[in-house]
Amino acid sequence: MKTLCLRGGRVIDPSHGVDEVRDVYVSDGRIVAPLARVDEEIDAGGCIIMAGGIDMHTHIGGGKVNLARMLLPEEHRGRSVVKPGPLELASCGGCTPGTLAIGYRYVEMGYTAAFEPAMLPANARHAHMEMGDVPVLDHGAYVLLGNDEIFLEMLARGEDFQLVRDYAAWTINASKAMGVKVVNPAGISAFKFNQRKLDVDEQHTHWQVTPRQVLQTLARALRELGVPHPLHIHGSNLGVAGNIESTLQTIAALEGLPAHLTHIQFHAYGKEGPKKFSSAALQLAEAVNASPNISIDVGQIMFGQTVTASGDTMRQYAQSGLAQPRKWIGADIECDAGCGVVPFRYREQSYVNALQWAIGLEIFLLVRDPWRVVLTTDHPNGGPFTSYPHLIRLLMDRSFREEQLAKLHPDVAANAALRSITRELTLTEIAIMTRSAPARLLGLADRGHLGVGAAADIVVYREQADVEAMFARPGLVYKDGVLVARDGQITAVPVGGTHFIAPEYDHGIERRLRRHFADHGQVNFDHVAIGHDELCSCCRGGRLLPTACFQEPQA
Repeated sequence: MKTLCLRGGRVIDPSHGVDEVRDVYVSDGRIVAPLARVDEEIDAGGCIIMAGGIDMHTHIGGGKVNLARMLLPEEHRGRSVVKPGPLELASCGGCTPGTLAIGYRYVEMGYTAAFEPAMLPANARHAHMEMGDVPVLDHGAYVLLGNDEIFLEMLARGEDFQLVRDYAAWTINASKAMGVKVVNPAGISAFKFNQRKLDVDEQHTHWQVTPRQVLQTLARALRELGVPHPLHIHGSNLGVAGNIESTLQTIAALEGLPAHLTHIQFHAYGKEGPKKFSSAALQLAEAVNASPNISIDVGQIMFGQTVTASGDTMRQYAQSGLAQPRKWIGADIECDAGCGVVPFRYREQSYVNALQWAIGLEIFLLVRDPWRVVLTTDHPNGGPFTSYPHLIRLLMDRSFREEQLAKLHPDVAANAALRSITRELTLTEIAIMTRSAPARLLGLADRGHLGVGAAADIVVYREQADVEAMFARPGLVYKDGVLVARDGQITAVPVGGTHFIAPEYDHGIERRLRRHFADHGQVNFDHVAIGHDELCSCCRGGRLLPTACFQEPQA
């Protein structure tokens, strides 16, 4: 592969504390020390150079994503794409794009990796095949645990913790996951027994276990297994007024164990005011600021049509009456977990939607440490990922933010705490939230930065006052040193790699699991685990990118 020098750009690399004009050298798909001679030199003067973006929470593969696509055929017909360049195959969709469009749209914004946050163990092959169909992007997924029958039975019987830990490790290995996500801990299972809510210390009506037990057990298991990404938590009571209490109890329940609270905007609601629905962003931010073990992504809502696709069957059922258009899907698979798909339109003149929008921005701006905040819209739940450039402008430009706030429901526009927040995020903070922090939280040592030895995932933005335009169409995007986009046009479509981890465990657990699958499963146990060759085949021959587990529990 030829050598390359990006000459004279403003390099923003928070992982190394760099914000200065310097050259970036590339050889064999990696960033290297300065070379005496290069094959190609590009003048990057007046440009900003960052590592490729990493979206660590975006629903891009698996059963519920396809259900969301099928539920809105009218949305696809209305969003058919005319090919802008010779390398793009026809694809379509706005809030739930097809796999090809996902890759094209991410890459043209400067993203080079994306992670599916809710992979069902029984559906792991499908999820990997679908992610493998997304061009260019490296990818990975978090496997769902915490509502599956065998796990809850282990907790209910008080079985040895090591057995539960080995089961978690086996599941990660078998599904080739990057980590574990828990959705509404024990609540999806409880819904099957006609419980309509499950608070953090409330017992599951059948298994007599609490979400607190689920959270502590899974968080401890991942810690002891050396899994880099902490437990990815979709908390209790999503979208419910007053759910800030559940969120604060969740943080307390972890007792200092590392955890990542996802789409936290949907879990930061109070009950104050005449409408009994208020922002609890300040309470949340205070708790996160005081808890160094906690990281978050926001799940910012963006106005317009989208579709909510979640493993939280309990909450999706509760929201199904608000579907726009009026149709929805609920499902359960193999007693592992479930899903609910509900179309929704966020409206500027809706008090609740306007306040949700303000709450998300308040959280971004009130949490002090950008290394523990990741920029997301929980695509497509809060809005499509294509709205990221607009969101970045809202965070960096207070005057623009105030203009948008003034357009909203008058009670929100007049009273939102957002009005008094003067902070504007810097380019360095944006680089942390979209690159450096996701890489660190996932244990990706050679991604998210521009140090020597890093993968040459590089984005060159033309610096301009309109940051929304700047982040929407970078001048150059490189993936592993290959130019994949120029000014919004795809120039190459290499196959992305697959990130996964392989924690060690006692294989004796497989005897127990074999019996369980024989008694309750529909798939032969010998066919459950995905091997390396099969994973490579699922992902169209893309590189396998194993991430190392840390050997000793971190202090």
